[in-house]
Amino acid sequence: MARDVQITFDCADPAALAAFWADALGYRVQGPPQGFDSWPQALTAFGIPPERHNDASAVIDPDGAGPRLFFQRVPEGKQAKNRVHLDVRAAPGLVGEERMAALEEAAERLVARGATRVSRHEPEPPLAGGHLIMTDPEGNEFCLD
Repeated sequence: MARDVQITFDCADPAALAAFWADALGYRVQGPPQGFDSWPQALTAFGIPPERHNDASAVIDPDGAGPRLFFQRVPEGKQAKNRVHLDVRAAPGLVGEERMAALEEAAERLVARGATRVSRHEPEPPLAGGHLIMTDPEGNEFCLD
């Protein structure tokens, strides 16, 4: 039996990283529980002090197809290269220069949101279509492909 998965990010600023990934993936920040107009309202009602309101955040696929991404505050910073990373499909169905141009456009948009461009890997047909290696605002590696 297949299982649903959630991808969890340890981070320093869950709200900011959630907003970045919502934009990068076309997701949306998960809304508050039913009966509440906002997360601050819900967290206050649950007895969570204001200084802990940014301990966690999550983003979800508005179509319900993709996995939920969960962001949790941790005290330590990123210390090593990720051994698992996300590949963001930013140029589906495109090849060659058209593909690389679409990847560059996506990279520019994400850099404006706090991402860092690491390297460009040119297409090497028939197996490699070309991709860009990036890091999110907290240094987590991902690829635009």
